[in-house]
Amino acid sequence: MNPISGRLPLLALLVLALSLPLRAEEKKVNAEGPQIAHMVYFALKDNSEASKKKLVESCKKYLDGHEGTVYFSVGILARQFDREVNVRDWDVALHLVFKNKAAHDRYQEHERHKKFIEENKDNWKKVRVFDAEVSK
Repeated sequence: MNPISGRLPLLALLVLALSLPLRAEEKKVNAEGPQIAHMVYFALKDNSEASKKKLVESCKKYLDGHEGTVYFSVGILARQFDREVNVRDWDVALHLVFKNKAAHDRYQEHERHKKFIEENKDNWKKVRVFDAEVSK
């Protein structure tokens, strides 16, 4: 008997055994519900570069690192994208993805989130929020 062909069933069992914990974790995540993408677009009353930078830094200070957050980013409008389909009536974009709806809901009620709103709302001309159930 060829030594390699005799080991193939053993190798197949090993691969299967190693993949079982990954599948269990995948089922656990799916049982908690889909991830929630929370995208916020701020149009500012004072939309100077300094004001935009201040809001970006405030987002980083108060909104990054919340429990259950799997993705965080914040930035300003990319002026170089000026196609007919580009929406350009905002200044700062905040994107968060939460592990599930429960993590999103905890974030919404967290003191740091409330402090962020209190410290920045006076300069908001318009705020648009887009929430979506997302998956990879």
